[in-house]
Amino acid sequence: MKLWKRNAIAAAIVLFVCGAVYLNWSYSQDTAAGKNLGEAALVGSQNDPLLEKQKEGAAAEEGAAGEEGAKTEEGAAAQEGADAESGTYFSTARLNRQQARDNALSLLQEAAEDEKADQSSVDQANAAIQTMADYTMTEAQIENLITAKGYTDCVAFLGEDSISVVVSAMENGMTDADAARIGEIVMEQTGLKADQIKIIEAE
Repeated sequence: MKLWKRNAIAAAIVLFVCGAVYLNWSYSQDTAAGKNLGEAALVGSQNDPLLEKQKEGAAAEEGAAGEEGAKTEEGAAAQEGADAESGTYFSTARLNRQQARDNALSLLQEAAEDEKADQSSVDQANAAIQTMADYTMTEAQIENLITAKGYTDCVAFLGEDSISVVVSAMENGMTDADAARIGEIVMEQTGLKADQIKIIEAE
């Protein structure tokens, strides 16, 4: 009799433990299902008409901003293209000038170093080399002074008794005041007269 009661109590305890384990497992599953449902509800709420309108409005604003940005970029690109084209001319002109000077300098140096040449020829070659160096320095000074006055770019070609200065195109074209300002700089640096100076506005 006592053995039966003991067995019954043990069986009841096992049932309680199993029931507790089952309830705990069931609760944890319900909790997990609740989180998933919450997430599903959150995803589903994205179909709300109010949210859709807000998204459409945001997309329209982004589109308008994109178009405006594209127009601005196109305008900037066009301006950069014009500046690049102008800059290319001046870069090419300086390069051609330097190449011509380098070729002439090479010939003069050969003449100056020629052992068979008489002293007069050597002196003339050395004088020409010095003159060429002076021209290069004077041209650089003129270009720097002109750009310092606010002109975008320029290139100078100095000769024995004349000089040509090409200045970048101006918004309203070159005026007499511009020509006088540039001519004054050239005369101060070279000692040339006004009729020996040619000023050209690049197209």
